[in-house]
Amino acid sequence: MRYKVTAVLALSLSAVLTACSGSGSTGTSGSGKVTIRWSTWGTADDIKVYDGFEKDFEERHPDIDLKLEPVAEYEDYHPKLLTQLTSKTAPDVFYVGDDNIGKFVSSGVLKPLDADLAGPASKSKPADFFEGIYGGAKKDAVTYGMPNDTNPEVLWFDKKALAAAGITENPADLYASGKWTMAKYLDMNAKLKAAGKAGSLFWNWYGSTYSVINGFGGKVWDGGKFVATTNPKSRRALQTLADGYQDKTFLSADELPESNGPETQFIRHQAGFYAGGRWVIDNIKKGGDLDNYDIVPFPSQDGKPMRGAVAASYLAINKDTAHPKEAFTFLTEFVSKEGQKIRLKGGSAVPSVKGAESIVLDGYPKHAQTFLDVRDTGFANYPDEVAVPGLTASINEQLLKVWTGKVAFGKGLTDLQALVDKEIR
Repeated sequence: MRYKVTAVLALSLSAVLTACSGSGSTGTSGSGKVTIRWSTWGTADDIKVYDGFEKDFEERHPDIDLKLEPVAEYEDYHPKLLTQLTSKTAPDVFYVGDDNIGKFVSSGVLKPLDADLAGPASKSKPADFFEGIYGGAKKDAVTYGMPNDTNPEVLWFDKKALAAAGITENPADLYASGKWTMAKYLDMNAKLKAAGKAGSLFWNWYGSTYSVINGFGGKVWDGGKFVATTNPKSRRALQTLADGYQDKTFLSADELPESNGPETQFIRHQAGFYAGGRWVIDNIKKGGDLDNYDIVPFPSQDGKPMRGAVAASYLAINKDTAHPKEAFTFLTEFVSKEGQKIRLKGGSAVPSVKGAESIVLDGYPKHAQTFLDVRDTGFANYPDEVAVPGLTASINEQLLKVWTGKVAFGKGLTDLQALVDKEIR
């Protein structure tokens, strides 16, 4: 499910791979045009969001043909892409998820972008993007991928469910007045549980877990060391999550049956809070009363704003592309302000670039500015973590054992620390 949290992207077809000249590019067509192959993941409906951009791009660049080679499932996408890169059949340009970018950077298969980004042909200057969302796409001050869009992790709340639990305060109003604290949030969750509802629905990924840790004032990584299991505040946050999952104050969306999944429960007022990004709008539109829902950042200890998690993905260039100039033209326009306005209009993601905020500030939800506030100061997954292939997935898997009570809390955290220490040696 992991990319359900981040967004919106592309479908699968079985791509026809025509290898030539040491890279996977289809080269120059009979008409003299250069064909740029690019790839992402998603459903048939998802990739429709790219139609407008591709049409606009090809009209302005008649010498370039674009060929999209999507893959349906996120879980299948990166293994396939790595195989293609090894066999020199990979696309010229491709998406990389925030939990996989470190693997691709360390493998040396991505073209460094800084010189091109600073050059005269660039339409996406580094200063136009928010430093925190690069995550593992930068290494040793070198940029290997550009954030194509984002999905800041916020707390959606159901006003009807809160009222049914006797909660009269509005979380967004509390946040605006500096009173949205972790203590206030947990108290609301307890009242929702007492009223026969779930307090919060969380997907088991770093965005929710690390946001709660931050909300307790804890740390996840510190000086290259994983400290979530040893930092006292972090450990208290994880204990609170474990206790909440096991007494059903919190529900793990990953563990819910398809017939009564998180979207269904939220729309039916069975839970007060649902942690997610702008993509939740699509779920609400399918069956919810739009005016009944709003958003608020994750709470902090003292009610002051804190850094929140931001799901991201990156557009990168194949180091072995036969057409680096045309590949960069595509990349820089795709992630530019103008490109994101075309791609994301009416969609469910948040721009990664300055100047395209109007996409989000379209009137819904009431506090849509929260998406931008979290994006502007937030963080993509920690570079120390994503630099190790598969580490994020392993951490999530181990924590799920703790959440579900399959492993006792103390042993679970001891095992988690051992797992991370082994992987980062």
